[in-house]
Amino acid sequence: MKKLLELKNVSMTYQTMTDEITAIKGLSFNCNDGEFISIIGPSGCGKTTILSLIAGLLTPTSGNIIIDGQNKLGKKDSLGYMLQKDQLFPWRTIEKNVFLPLEIKGINTKENRDYAISLLEKYGLKDFKKNYPDQLSGGMRQRAALIRTLAAKPKLLLLDEPFSALDYQTRLSVCDDVYKIIKAEQKTAVLVTHDISEAISMSDKIIVLTARPSQVKSIFKPNLGKGSPLKNRESPDFGFWFEKIWKELN
Repeated sequence: MKKLLELKNVSMTYQTMTDEITAIKGLSFNCNDGEFISIIGPSGCGKTTILSLIAGLLTPTSGNIIIDGQNKLGKKDSLGYMLQKDQLFPWRTIEKNVFLPLEIKGINTKENRDYAISLLEKYGLKDFKKNYPDQLSGGMRQRAALIRTLAAKPKLLLLDEPFSALDYQTRLSVCDDVYKIIKAEQKTAVLVTHDISEAISMSDKIIVLTARPSQVKSIFKPNLGKGSPLKNRESPDFGFWFEKIWKELN
């Protein structure tokens, strides 16, 4: 299977006024095309820093990050980044919010706008495209945020705890929605989360990190089947994987 993302011996050291802090040390892992992987680890271990490195927002002190066979500096257009909060602009309609990455990247063509609108229609937001964000529920807003991310047709999605701002019941539902959309659109995704259940229910592969400086401690492949995250939580093997990963983190 083709590797879409590779991190090879990546390290990241921050310089402060008084000290030098190594956040990540010798980190190596890969993500295959079409795979959904989760990164999980102790609080403060640098999970979001890893996404920032992949996105090119930070430059590693050493090591290489390869996206779609090329250095990340040449492949920024292959990335879509979904944050903890939806970050929809309140003064723009949902439709106009979804068009935003097309405007930023200079690809605001009729063809691309039509594609973005087709995603809104396909995933249940057809009747809300002229509404403003504050007229939508939290779950609908997050779905709109994902569609905005998909509008520019990225190959790789980076998801930084995108469900953490939602209440538990909404979180379960939106988690299911987001997963189904990503799979339906055949995208590759890297999710950062602190939620073990979320990682198990969504992922083809789970990367467990050590405390700072982050290194790969373990890699697990739960293989609970091809069901939705909600369905996967009902798997007889779910409890086994939860206990195994919980022990790794503690």
